[in-house]
Order: sequence, then C-alpha cells, then structure tokens
Amino acid sequence: MKMPAMPGEHVREGIIRGLYSVKSVKPPGAKLEVQLVGSGVILNEALRAQQILAEKYNIASTVYSATSYQMLRKDAIECERHNRLHPDAPKKVPFVAQVLGGTKGPIIATSDYMRALPETVAPYLNGRMLALGTDGFGRSETRKALRRFFEVDAENVAVAALYSLFQQGQLDPGTVKQAIADLGINSDAAHPWTI
Repeated sequence: MKMPAMPGEHVREGIIRGLYSVKSVKPPGAKLEVQLVGSGVILNEALRAQQILAEKYNIASTVYSATSYQMLRKDAIECERHNRLHPDAPKKVPFVAQVLGGTKGPIIATSDYMRALPETVAPYLNGRMLALGTDGFGRSETRKALRRFFEVDAENVAVAALYSLFQQGQLDPGTVKQAIADLGINSDAAHPWTI
C-alpha cells in the first residue's frame, strides 16, 4: 500500500518529533469533530475513516501521522520530570499535547502494533484518546482481512470515533448502532486476543 507524500516542508519538525498533521476535512455544516491518528501503513486506514466520517456522518476530522510514539512518550516524561523538579519554573508542555491538546473532540489512535503503544501518550491528552491496535494472534489470508480481524480498519476506526462522540454526550447511541450495521462490523465477534 502506498504511503501518502509528505504534505510539505512545514511538517518536518513533527515528523522528527513523532507527530504531524496530514489532512483536515470539514464537510459543509459539520458540527462534530474528531482527531484521527494513524501510524505506519495504518495511516491509510485513518484517511479512509476520515472519508467515511465526512461522507456518511458529516463529521469533521484531522488525520495525524504518528511517526514515533517512543519519541512522543520520551518527550512527555521529560516534560513531566522537568515540571516535577522545577515547580517554580514555567511549565513545559509535551509535544503530543502541543499538537493535539487544543483540538476538538475525541482522539482515535490506530496502529498495527499493540494498542499499548499509542496508550503510552494517552495520559497527556486528558482522557480523550481511544486506542486501537493489533492485540492477539492474526490468522488471515490478506492484510485487509487481518485489519478487519484486529478491528483497526477504516470502518472500525469510524465506529470508534462515533462511539467516542457518544461517550462525550455529543451523539446518540442509535447512530453508533446503525453505523456498526451499515459498515458491516460484527459486534458479536470474539475479541481478537481470545482466538
């Protein structure tokens, strides 16, 4: 699968520090907004989820590429340490919070690694992040089937975004339930990590 080109020179710092904005979409009249974070080849699934959310549910979103959760976490714990040991100095803000902290709506992070990886930066985002990842053992013939099995494909990312909006009281549960059916997700499938 082809990776999107670098959006421009302005994202170079974000690429190096671990996170940068790839694409924003705001459908006409959109009142709800989410942030979608993809890493590696799963970035393409986040971009497809963005399209689904815009076209089917009139939801605005920005897709971000997480180039290094390790760098983001390292920066965050360095900021936390500095703040703890210098209580009278100006507070340092982790880069992940600089990028995502002022955004609207929930943050959905999807990865082809275990969900524990994006969860390493979740504490610095005020409980707004829902992480999806490939926990368990995959036994699928195609990458598309494997992503569906692990619930990290575009359709599952879109449902996670809708569910998170519901959790924040911005969307009714019926919309989420209908999306699950419309997007072909089996809500009674076994957890990927139990198979």
